[in-house]
Amino acid sequence: QVQLVESGGGPVQAGGSLRLSCAASGSIYWHLGRNYCMGWFRQAPGKEREGVANIDTDGRTTYADSVKGRFTISLDNAKYSLSLQMNSLHADDTGMYYCAADSRASCTWGGFDYWGQGTQVTVSS
Repeated sequence: QVQLVESGGGPVQAGGSLRLSCAASGSIYWHLGRNYCMGWFRQAPGKEREGVANIDTDGRTTYADSVKGRFTISLDNAKYSLSLQMNSLHADDTGMYYCAADSRASCTWGGFDYWGQGTQVTVSS
């Protein structure tokens, strides 16, 4: 199995920044291999979970329109470590942020097999 643990969430004022991190552990190489995909999702109260950003081991990234130009996803391939730099935060960025991973070489928003427990981001206006 693969365990994912997120960190870095917390309260922040609108316009501020946060950096989220996700560390993978367990039988990582067995389940994810060398070419894999990781991503960030979020869920606000009363809303469905939505994709925020994803990245594959070739460095190809996809962002939700709502975060383009403000958020940057990065991946340390060798360490299976994922980050999300969030700048110019808005109140509607508030939510639980989840890290996800999958053994696919190319990312899509669906089909992630492994999920973390989430880290809460609260943006006050």
